[in-house]
Amino acid sequence: MGQQRFSLRTSRYDTTGKLPVNAFRLIVFSPMATKAAAPPSTSGIAIKSLVVLILVNIMNFYDRHVGGALAEPLRKEFGLSDSQIGWIATIFTVLYAVVGLPLGRLADRVSRKKLLSAGIVVWGSLTAMAAWAMTYSMLLVSRLGLAVGESACAPIATSWIGDLYPPEKRSRPLALFMLGVPVGGALSFFFSGPIAQAFGWRRAMIAAAIPALLLVPVVLMLREPARGAAETRPHAEQASVWSVLRIPAFWWIIASGALVNFNLYALGTFLPAFMGRIHHLKVGPANIATGIIYLVGGVLGGTLGGYWGDRIVRRRPDGRMLIAALAALIASPAAFLGVSQGWGSLYLAVIFLTLAYGLLNMYYGLVYASIQDFVAPAVRGTAMAIYFLVMYLGGASFGPVITGKLSDFMARRAAAAAGSSAVSETFRAIGLQQAMFSIPVLAFALALVLWGGSRSIARRARQNPAA
Repeated sequence: MGQQRFSLRTSRYDTTGKLPVNAFRLIVFSPMATKAAAPPSTSGIAIKSLVVLILVNIMNFYDRHVGGALAEPLRKEFGLSDSQIGWIATIFTVLYAVVGLPLGRLADRVSRKKLLSAGIVVWGSLTAMAAWAMTYSMLLVSRLGLAVGESACAPIATSWIGDLYPPEKRSRPLALFMLGVPVGGALSFFFSGPIAQAFGWRRAMIAAAIPALLLVPVVLMLREPARGAAETRPHAEQASVWSVLRIPAFWWIIASGALVNFNLYALGTFLPAFMGRIHHLKVGPANIATGIIYLVGGVLGGTLGGYWGDRIVRRRPDGRMLIAALAALIASPAAFLGVSQGWGSLYLAVIFLTLAYGLLNMYYGLVYASIQDFVAPAVRGTAMAIYFLVMYLGGASFGPVITGKLSDFMARRAAAAAGSSAVSETFRAIGLQQAMFSIPVLAFALALVLWGGSRSIARRARQNPAA
């Protein structure tokens, strides 16, 4: 048996980078073989793969946020309302969620690096094609194509990382991967806004597409881990998605995802416009201010969340969810104070919004690691796709459009109260600021849902310690 374990450790991959079926069964489902075959989380393959996946996610969110970064130039060129700006992000998110389910199923069955590479080609190409949009409809079509490509990223990458790192070490790599959200967003704001101000928004779209396409050959050179290679305990061979759907904690997590992403997508869509209208910044400085909020808050929040998550889960199984709940609770008043600041209080607005965004961004490394804890390796890609589908269609995708509609409504009401028949830029600023007060309210609701999820995980651990 000792000789057999040695053989599995030294030949986990065949010459094509795929694991032989018989070896896969031994590694995943035999306790002794699993322990021997699990790859060390500090191995060169794990680190290299994680770095590349982080870069992919950075470009994923760079291209996703370019619509928000260019919201004001788009609004002025096409004569759009805030509701129409919101629909650009919402229609992207709805299709992203729907397409993600079949792609998540594929991620559990086919080569993940090939599927991810195809997704990058699609989203990069459609981002560049937006530069030739001559109507609002053409712009929407380009964002729909972006959604198809990007929907492959999260299910594939989170499943991949789950096979690189054992359960007790997953929070930090997943938190590092999810730093792609703030870092990609920040880079999009840092570059897209100034490029648009200097050369026009169309060139900013083309500039956003090029780095993503350059990553395709890098992804294809990666070496995939076996599914379940990092598990320290055996999982049932016939893992079923239905068994995951019967876990109450999974539904608490889906509800929390709807709330946190409602807020984060609303911020990503309207924060540069908020900086421009309320604090009187041009498109370049408005995006730089937004980029600072994303970079500082997101990196600190994501890093601390991953670090604390791996420490506390050794003491209590619901610890990750409890930290996420506490972070959301503190984010609520911070967001309120940030949105409340008017013209002349730019620095205070940036400070409070940075704090709020950082606390909300702790969610990803903490909660995504919790999902990996109770989902079998064979269905992780599918489980994440179901999470995205139900979470986005259940509310998260409507963050931009509902915020936009609220902004338009509040702007019209402010104009009517002032006796004006026209909705000027002044009233648009008032409307957007009032609409964004929904963010602290939903952050408080998020804290309650995460707390409920932590109680569910604790009950599950007491009833079935081996789960």
